[in-house]
Amino acid sequence: METEKSERNKTILIRILMLTLTISSMSALMFNIVLPEISKEFDLTISSVSWLSTAYGLIYAIGTVTYGKLADSYKLKNLLTFGLLVFAVGSFLGLASQSFSMALIGRCLQAVGASAIPATAMLIPVRYFPPEHRGAVLGMTAVGLALGGALGPVLAALIVSFAHWRWLFSVPLLILVTLPLYRKYLEDEESLTHRKFDWMGGGLLAVAVTSLLMGVTNGSWWFVLGSLLALSLFIVRIRMVSEPFVQPKIFANKRYTLGLAMAVLVNGIGVSLYFLSPLLLSSVQQLSTHWIGFVMVPAAIASAILGRMGGRLADLKGNTYLFFVASGLLLTCFGLLSTFTGISVVGIAIFLIFGNVGQSFMQITMANSISRTLSKEQAGVGMGIFSMLNFISMGIASAIYSKVIDLGATTHWNPVNPYPAGLIYSNIYLVLTFLHAGIILFYYFQFGKSRGVSLQANV
Repeated sequence: METEKSERNKTILIRILMLTLTISSMSALMFNIVLPEISKEFDLTISSVSWLSTAYGLIYAIGTVTYGKLADSYKLKNLLTFGLLVFAVGSFLGLASQSFSMALIGRCLQAVGASAIPATAMLIPVRYFPPEHRGAVLGMTAVGLALGGALGPVLAALIVSFAHWRWLFSVPLLILVTLPLYRKYLEDEESLTHRKFDWMGGGLLAVAVTSLLMGVTNGSWWFVLGSLLALSLFIVRIRMVSEPFVQPKIFANKRYTLGLAMAVLVNGIGVSLYFLSPLLLSSVQQLSTHWIGFVMVPAAIASAILGRMGGRLADLKGNTYLFFVASGLLLTCFGLLSTFTGISVVGIAIFLIFGNVGQSFMQITMANSISRTLSKEQAGVGMGIFSMLNFISMGIASAIYSKVIDLGATTHWNPVNPYPAGLIYSNIYLVLTFLHAGIILFYYFQFGKSRGVSLQANV
């Protein structure tokens, strides 16, 4: 009887987590479509108001690993309670704001609170489910992210069509509904050992991450050098203190570090689906912002519907099997986008279905695989680093894509592309096709049949 109750509670907990991820994902994306409107209202440049998204992403990335580290010493229930309450406070502040600075402070507080959510999404599958059932759980979290990605832009467009953009801050308040449920269904985790928190080490890591993203997005080598300096001091720090922010021995785990490296490359390539596609639809298919969101909805819905199937495939047939399925879908998407850049919006929407589902499957297999390389004591900070590096790789890749698009193109690299429009997009997607093919080859020779092992067992 107790076992049945425990299993039922776990199922409810995952459904609550899926709802939380949906709302969190919506909040992260909703402001992107109203930046021009905010720019006009406050007479600011787009680059200035884009800090509503940039600052959110920076704090989110750093906060994820911070909450992950704290989860090694404190109850996940209490950390998540703190995070959701701060998220709500930021939402109230933004909703009441009458200046851009106040809206930005509200957005930053939202990020401080919301960054507890990805840490939770990584730790609940690790702490509450055995490895053989973890894929299905990660599949449900992928469903939540995909639903948020589908609903966020559409709901934002709907709200601003009849209300002021500040009302976008009201949507995240729905997340308060989940708080009493988390308090009920999350276990107390009495066995956790409280340790000193290395605030200096965490601060150096935060400076390194922020400077790196600032350097890449602004094209400033000074920020990059500052990032390298902060990273060097961080490495010295974690080797000197008895209770460092990150135990250096975690990076001696070759399976973990190799998994991180692959995840960085995979996410840097995969973010092109969300970053380049709207630009392609705007410049080549000449769609308005409103319609771009609707064109991308079918792909997000497909990811939501098929996300659970991807998790089940990982559990039934292994992470290696899901990796190759995901890779096949991504290669199909990139190849089609490179070849048929100027096709109708219906064609682009269909191509994106292959890509979004493939990327969703890839995120499941990476998270599932990397979680298996970590001990229970390392799970919090280890999965936090994994999430942080995902955000960093996506931010750097987006900046690189922006600069390449600014350079433009005069020749077709894809000889079978019949469309004269969108040369630069065709070329980028062709390069991404070859890059991902290289990742597949690397994966095969490291973990394929020639080695007699799989990523499921080794990464």
